[in-house]
Amino acid sequence: MLAKDIMTTRVITVVEDTPVEEIVRILLRWRISAVPVVDTNEQLVGLVSEGDLVHRADSDDHEGYSWWLAGLLDPKLQAQKYTKARGRLAKDVMSTPVTTVDEKDSLADVAALLEKHQIKRVPVLRGAKLIGIISRANILHGLAASPEPPPGITPPVKSSSPDDQAIRATILNRLHNDIGVSGAVNVIVSAGVVDLWGGAQTEAERQTIRVVAEDTPGVSAVRDHLNVMSPALRHLLGADKPG
Repeated sequence: MLAKDIMTTRVITVVEDTPVEEIVRILLRWRISAVPVVDTNEQLVGLVSEGDLVHRADSDDHEGYSWWLAGLLDPKLQAQKYTKARGRLAKDVMSTPVTTVDEKDSLADVAALLEKHQIKRVPVLRGAKLIGIISRANILHGLAASPEPPPGITPPVKSSSPDDQAIRATILNRLHNDIGVSGAVNVIVSAGVVDLWGGAQTEAERQTIRVVAEDTPGVSAVRDHLNVMSPALRHLLGADKPG
C-alpha cells in the first residue's frame, strides 16, 4: 500500500491568522490531535498540534494539570483562559518547517519517517498540494487491512488495485459530499474488503456509513471498526444541539 491508500482525505485546515481558541475547538470538535496551517494559496506552511499548545501553556497556571486534559474537561473555559493569557494566532504557535510525504510513498517509508522524526502524523502532498494526512493509527489500519504474507516472505511494495482505489474514492465521495457524514472516517480497501476506521457522531451515522460501504459496487465485505461518540462528549462539544 502507498500513502494515498491509507491517508485520511478529509483534512481540516486553519489559516495563519486563526486564533488559538478556535484551533482548540477544532481539535476537540473533530477529535484530532493536529491541524495543518495553510496560506492564502492553500499551500502548507505549518502544523499546530496539541503538543504545540501544551508546551506553550503555563504549568503553574494550571496547578500541575495538563492544559490539554483540562481543556477536554472544560474546553470553553480553558480555551478562553489560554487565549487571554497568550493572545496567539496559528502562525505564532505552529511548528515549521513541516515534514511531509508524497502520495506515492510506501506505507513502510511513511512508518520509518514517523519513527525517525518521532512524530505522530504527517501531511501528504501531491506536488505542492495538501491532499491528506497520515497518523500512526492510519498505518496500523493499513497493516490490518493488508493480506498477511507467508512466513519469511516480504511482500512487494505496491499500491492497492485500481478497483480498490475506485471503491475507496466512491465511498469517501458519497460519505463526504452526498450524505455529509460529520464524523472523522477513514476507509481502507484491500481486495474488495472495506475496513472502516475512525468515529461517528451517533449510532445512526455509524449504520449509515456501513450501509454506504456495503452498497458500493465491487465491495465483497465490510469490517466496521468505527467508534461512536459518547453522549457526554457530544453534549460537551455541543454536537447534540440542533443546528
